Amino acid sequence: MKYLDQPETFLLGKGALYTAKEIAGQPSLWNQTKSKFSNEFSSIENFLTFAYKEVDNIIITGAGTSAFIGLSLQGSFYAQTNIITRAIATTDIVSHPQHYLNTAHVPLIISFARSGNSPESCAALELADAFSKKCFHLIITCDEKGALAKFKSQNPVCVFILPEAANDKSLAMTGSYTAMLLTGLLISHLNNTDLCNIQFDLLINAAEKILGEDAQIIQKVAEKDFHRSVFLGSGALLGTATEAALKLQELTDGQIICKADTYLGFRHGPKAVIDENTLVVYFFSNNHYVQQYEHDLIQAMRTGNSAMFQLAVGEKHQAANQLQLQINFADKMHAIAEDFLPVCSILPAQLLSFYKSLQLGLMPDDPSVSGAISRVVQGVNIYPVNV
Repeated sequence: MKYLDQPETFLLGKGALYTAKEIAGQPSLWNQTKSKFSNEFSSIENFLTFAYKEVDNIIITGAGTSAFIGLSLQGSFYAQTNIITRAIATTDIVSHPQHYLNTAHVPLIISFARSGNSPESCAALELADAFSKKCFHLIITCDEKGALAKFKSQNPVCVFILPEAANDKSLAMTGSYTAMLLTGLLISHLNNTDLCNIQFDLLINAAEKILGEDAQIIQKVAEKDFHRSVFLGSGALLGTATEAALKLQELTDGQIICKADTYLGFRHGPKAVIDENTLVVYFFSNNHYVQQYEHDLIQAMRTGNSAMFQLAVGEKHQAANQLQLQINFADKMHAIAEDFLPVCSILPAQLLSFYKSLQLGLMPDDPSVSGAISRVVQGVNIYPVNV
């Protein structure tokens, strides 16, 4: 059996089997996720119909990679519901609950977590219960046995457990991330199943193209001797850029220092990090208005230090002609809706991180040589707070 075109025995010997399987298995996992979501559609719809009558704000939360899902979803939820929506990490809620919650407001808290066992996962929801007038909890997690899946509250709770395959065994989240992100998009577009069905087919096609035709191309990029990497994306793709930066940094055990930013924000100082050892990855929107700012930034990259290599990810973009390489997943007939782009756009970054980890002699399934990071965060104390 092969995964990412590598024999299972080779991957097992390199400590890379789980990560390879989880990256390669995402199209199948998305199919399983969509099927399970369809089966539980009515209960989620009923919960949200009730919630939307009372809530005055939406908070999308999680820790680490799970928090970045909110960065990609907040615009979609706001556009679809007309309810103020914020992506706020559980790590921020736990340390400063009074900055985000108070007794004058009723939030819908949408929580994402792979295991749901990070100490902040339940602590953030307990604080929401304590600090809010009332709140609604929509929990999306990959582990039915995790603490978050079993969360109890005096407030309404709805739990969606992803298929078992979403509960990644490797340290770094890959399939769990995209499956939860896809679930969030299906929920934000709950009243437009026709759109979701069209977008789902486009995402599957894009993923199969990236994981098939583009994998070897991305492997060659990973073999370049870069020491730092910058990932750029705007709107929903800022979440993608942020997750890509974490993924490469995790899987290389910090040997590659990474940064994420927006196209406009990058020009306000962060552009100084570019040097001859830097890989720059552009996540392109397919919104013409946004593309103008992306194009301008690429022009601005001609001044100052030059990067070692510039890689574009997205549907066809004129500005990509000025870069060394574009991973292009444009469909001849249809465009992926802008808020759905993050689901497939992250795949090249996952492949890049996987291949770079191998190239550095690390084990992608457990790349932290020092033990500085772990699959579930350890050693976090939760302290009492006065309400």
